[in-house]
Amino acid sequence: MKHQQDGRARGPQGAHGGQGNRGSARQSAKPPATPDVCDASEDRLLSGSLRVLPPVFQNYGGAEVMSGPIVTMKVFEDNAMVRQMLETPGEGRVLVVDGGGSDRCALVGGNLAQLAERNGWAGVLVHGCVRDVAEMIDCQVGIWAIATHPRRSLRAGQGHTDLVLDIAGVIVRPGEWCLADADGVLISDRPIS
Repeated sequence: MKHQQDGRARGPQGAHGGQGNRGSARQSAKPPATPDVCDASEDRLLSGSLRVLPPVFQNYGGAEVMSGPIVTMKVFEDNAMVRQMLETPGEGRVLVVDGGGSDRCALVGGNLAQLAERNGWAGVLVHGCVRDVAEMIDCQVGIWAIATHPRRSLRAGQGHTDLVLDIAGVIVRPGEWCLADADGVLISDRPIS
């Protein structure tokens, strides 16, 4: 387990090591744990209406659970559209960003995590990298990504929204539901509660 400069433990279980409040401050009801959802939904897992992302994502944000309807975006090493989206009211949604799995720069950093928190997003899932972990850990939003990288991305404004994405081999559609916790990330064709 890694330690932040302020002494807090940091690892794939999130800012609080899997302990404490599991829900976002914005959510009135605590979502179920991902293992419980999987155990109760074998038929949905087999049919594909409930899907599990590969275990390559970890949480870098302060919220230990991220749950909400999905907004999709596809960009590559350019986060201008990510900022534009996070400047809009989040209304408890989860922004899923297909960054192509790039490990050459970060698509989300501390400023964008603060923007997501301020505007009511449940969180951001990045198929790519993030940075400014010491800042993101203080934001009560989920920020799931594959790794960290200190370099910022381009800001040219290239990309697309509201697409069906292929995230690490799993199909993710706009309007579907994302539930993420220390045990994994689920994508569902209906709300999970």
